[in-house]
Amino acid sequence: MELETATLLELFRSKEVVYTLFEHQPVYTSDEASKVRNVELKTGVKAMLVRSKDGGKFLLADIAADRRIDFPKLESLAKARHLRFATREEVLAATKCESGSVHPLGRLFGIETFLDNSVLENEYVNFNIGMLTRSVKVRSKDLLRVLEPDLLADFSKM
Repeated sequence: MELETATLLELFRSKEVVYTLFEHQPVYTSDEASKVRNVELKTGVKAMLVRSKDGGKFLLADIAADRRIDFPKLESLAKARHLRFATREEVLAATKCESGSVHPLGRLFGIETFLDNSVLENEYVNFNIGMLTRSVKVRSKDLLRVLEPDLLADFSKM
């Protein structure tokens, strides 16, 4: 987990992304994270690892923290059937991060990444960086620049 955090922060430095680093008590939900960071829930980014029910490849779906995945839309965009959330064990195996601490840059894990437009509705966004006790705040346009999503689309709902 420390390695994933260090890799992400090094990428930010190399791409000249200005970030604010937060160290805080462990957080397990987006609601807890927004409270400990003292920010609006909608500025959080949930990096949700999903895969098809038949055990196909993983996909990282990044959405604003006040939203939920619209699975029919995501399945259509991903040309996949019966997507489901990855289990805690699958999250750890695929990302080397605990569930709830996965950062949104799927390419650093070798995982295809979709970014929901809801994330870009905020000037600044916040997310965990591979640990439940560390997170960052960055401009959403900088996240988009370094994220290089495989797809930018609408696949969330309130």
